[in-house]
Amino acid sequence: MNSRKTLFQFGYRRSADQDRPSPARHAVIVVGAGPVGLCTAIDLAQRGVPVVLLDDADRIGEGSRGICYAKRTLEILDRLGVAEPCLERGVTWKLGKVFQRNDQLYAFDLLPEDGHKMPAFINLQQYYLEHALVERAADLPDLDIRWRNKVIGLQRRNDGVTLTIETPEGAYDLEADWVVAADGARSALRGMLGLDFRGEVFEDRFLIADVRMKGDFPPERWFWFDPPFHDGRSALLHKQPDDVWRIDLQLGPDADAKAEQTPERVMPRLRQMLGHENFTLEWVSVYTFQCRRLERFVHGRVVFAGDAAHQVSPFGARGANSGIQDAENLAWKLALVVRGEAPERLIDTYDIERSAAADENIGHSTRSTDFIAPRSAQERRFRDATLALARHTPFAKRMVNSGRLSLPSTYETPLSTPDRETWSGSARLGAPLPDAPMRTRSGQPVWLLEALGSEETVIHVPDGAPQPAGERVLVIGDDLIDAQGYFARRFDSTPGSTYLVRPDQHLAARWRHPARSQIERASRRLRGSEGDRA
Repeated sequence: MNSRKTLFQFGYRRSADQDRPSPARHAVIVVGAGPVGLCTAIDLAQRGVPVVLLDDADRIGEGSRGICYAKRTLEILDRLGVAEPCLERGVTWKLGKVFQRNDQLYAFDLLPEDGHKMPAFINLQQYYLEHALVERAADLPDLDIRWRNKVIGLQRRNDGVTLTIETPEGAYDLEADWVVAADGARSALRGMLGLDFRGEVFEDRFLIADVRMKGDFPPERWFWFDPPFHDGRSALLHKQPDDVWRIDLQLGPDADAKAEQTPERVMPRLRQMLGHENFTLEWVSVYTFQCRRLERFVHGRVVFAGDAAHQVSPFGARGANSGIQDAENLAWKLALVVRGEAPERLIDTYDIERSAAADENIGHSTRSTDFIAPRSAQERRFRDATLALARHTPFAKRMVNSGRLSLPSTYETPLSTPDRETWSGSARLGAPLPDAPMRTRSGQPVWLLEALGSEETVIHVPDGAPQPAGERVLVIGDDLIDAQGYFARRFDSTPGSTYLVRPDQHLAARWRHPARSQIERASRRLRGSEGDRA
């Protein structure tokens, strides 16, 4: 059921490629115009790589679907030029509360410190995010979106891929050096290659509903175990823009998915939870979920991202956030390879890094699901004992798992140069850099991540020695002023400290007093060169 009309619809347009006597060839074709495909295409286009984006539909806006976007995802969206409209419309939050029946077990704060441009989370209906991304894509001359272009055939070659595409005016072929498969959980491209997931399928069913109402609930994440309005199950409440509230209700593995979506079943459940009838039902669905992934994300010149590569439970907001981080990891590497600035094997590190991230997310997601919906008497006894102890003991509160919320991955891969000195602070090797408020030489405020942008960068704290070499060097105290000391604290900086940052803003290497050759070797290493050691 979906009472909301389609918000955004796009018309099919004939492409010049359809009139060519032989297939046109493109550097990169992205399949799927969801958040992951759009982010990948925008990132590539911003890096000067021409990209064609294909989608078999002609619209967005069918149900809220994903709604929770984490701080790191917002930082990525900011770099892509779409964070501002999302922040303006989205509901900002950082507090969560966990209840058992009517009793609050504990509360948490996801971003207790200041000095960050982006909030811990925003809630925003997915169609608003997609619309912002589509508008940004339309502004980029190197990005061609083709709606109602459905991929129906795929042939791989050593030097690329040939796609057969169905349109309202007939089929045509395209050739690509690289194809990014971001076509979702039911990926057609995954099926064309005969690939399957490995992992676990969960049988428990959950009702997901968006209701429009004026509510007194604060903009927080509220989760209930065994609530009085939904006895023996769990429930979740989130606020969205437009006076819309997201409600998740656990139904159990034997629930009839079709029957549970009827107004006769949905409305009484919602009235019992909310305690009134002053609401309208915007969207409803019943879902089960999987915690599974492809064994490999890279198959020759076809690379899988987002739900096409891995799937997790919705607990913890790990789906879209993880998929957008896939896009960020892939885009800079693919851009370097397409431009001939890095070897093709650099793409293998996408598989290494994002497979590890998928395993991390699947592990968190599986543990959350086992706690929320225990499948055995032993799991239920553990859950119930933990909840009972959590009322009185801090250690048990930390064991309560209502969905460990999305955090960015730290990459421990050959692209990073291991630390040889001891460092404190919140900056971690392999992780995205913590943001910090800075000032430019002229006194203008700027955030550290804004200054970094999308380029490989050396950050240096001067000590009187010659400035380190690099294509792009930012000097603290000259290019960027750390007036409030956030950078010094978060990066444990001392005179001479030097940091090499990847194009995706992850920390690749750091030294107290590096030699020029160390920086050069680390730079080659992060670009996928073999045999370099710092």
